[in-house]
Amino acid sequence: MESYDDDWTDGQRALYDECYRAGGEWAGDPDTPTEDVQHVINLGQADDDTLGDAELDYPPLVDAVTQATGENVTSVPASHHDPGFRGFVDGVRDAAADEVFGL
Repeated sequence: MESYDDDWTDGQRALYDECYRAGGEWAGDPDTPTEDVQHVINLGQADDDTLGDAELDYPPLVDAVTQATGENVTSVPASHHDPGFRGFVDGVRDAAADEVFGL
């Protein structure tokens, strides 16, 4: 489900869409450990005050943003205002089976 900020540019919306797709594919991959999927879901449920000004170097998230932007990214802001972070965690959450993770 698209969850854009009203003030995002078309480029930010495209980044969100690409990361959302990548997050869904990653979560739906049978080789992805359920603990890793749960970790990303937990990150997505944390509020920005809890996340602070953290930068995440979580490989699946970094890979998704790198592929979406075409730039070598080493970390991603842990913020729901960041389209890469939000797209990825939304995609993971939406792809995860409700009965498995109690969403």
